[in-house]
Amino acid sequence: MSAPSLTAARVHVREAGEQGPLLLCLHGIGSSSAAFTAQLAELSAYVRVVAWDAPGYADSPDPEEPLDLDGFADAAAEVIRARAADAHVLGVSWGGVIALRLAARHPDLVRSLIVADSSTGSGTDEAKAAGMRARAAELAALGPRAFAESRGPRLLSANAPDELVRRVVATMAASVRLPGYGYAAESMASADLRAELPGIAAPTLVLCGEHDTVTGIEAGQAIAGAIHKTAYVIVKDAGHLANQEQPTAFDAWVLSHLRITDRVPEHIARSSTEHPTHV
Repeated sequence: MSAPSLTAARVHVREAGEQGPLLLCLHGIGSSSAAFTAQLAELSAYVRVVAWDAPGYADSPDPEEPLDLDGFADAAAEVIRARAADAHVLGVSWGGVIALRLAARHPDLVRSLIVADSSTGSGTDEAKAAGMRARAAELAALGPRAFAESRGPRLLSANAPDELVRRVVATMAASVRLPGYGYAAESMASADLRAELPGIAAPTLVLCGEHDTVTGIEAGQAIAGAIHKTAYVIVKDAGHLANQEQPTAFDAWVLSHLRITDRVPEHIARSSTEHPTHV
């Protein structure tokens, strides 16, 4: 598929913090910027946090033409260029796959990576690719709410509080729609990043929830083992959405990584509140 025009890349974002380096947060395939509410609140004391609604998700407009993985990575690159020379990039699940492609495709824009509960893509396995491609039809048949009620609870551990389960389901129901979700599913189904991971030079933190049954610990280990500069962390008592289920521990690991890679200070006084915008 040819690379899409950048007119397709305009997106809605939520931003918080006005000092320090940029941290761009890329959500999973069934979510939106709402997935990073805790990170926007906590990490913005140290860095400028920007969380996007991917093209075709939540408050972002539908793409003008189909997007492949390169197209989503290029859209993320545009968000960075609009704000800074480069950024630390945090990607969860599908967002992690986009972040890895972004680092391979636009290495000058990625200061470091934080890849959480992610994989090298569904294209590494025919059955996984077929299952991913079937999701668009499932969404069309069920509608967003029933689709979210079916898929959302499995993204968390068995001990996740009911309120968090409800919030994850509500976020998914409000975020996913066609054609954007279909483009995202196809981008995952076609992705096999194994050959390009060794060429990624950005220092990388890989995290995985202890009870993640969606991508799983081995998928995270495969990413960490392929990239030269990596650290690998298991987040205890968390499922696939470790950043939402255990935000305090997750944010502590992210902040530690930022301090190692970018000399982020112990504390920066809060000087702004979160606000939405468009690129």
